[in-house]
Amino acid sequence: MDGEISGPELEDALAEGDEPLVVDIRNPAQFDQHRIADSINVPLAQLPQQVDQLSDADHVVTVCPHGKASVRAARLITSFEDFDGRVESLECGLTGWEGATESDTPESRESSDAPF
Repeated sequence: MDGEISGPELEDALAEGDEPLVVDIRNPAQFDQHRIADSINVPLAQLPQQVDQLSDADHVVTVCPHGKASVRAARLITSFEDFDGRVESLECGLTGWEGATESDTPESRESSDAPF
């Protein structure tokens, strides 16, 4: 694990085209409700079986609600022998994230300003 990244640092990296792969380790229902835009969902319990899908990424940022479990996830990814990229944990977690988010919940679609 290469340490932690702050919310503003991650926002800058995403805006500057560094485009780290943001891996949200919460369960799918939580992920659908609220997540960092363009993140992927790999629940922590499934991470050991799915870590190989991250092996091509140069930079991974793990995300959880408060920044605690994501440290464990970052360490697990780092321990994977086929992964040689940079891995960081979002130190503020989603509770401290102020950047762009998205959702798949019906409430978010109903409140949209889209004309359809």
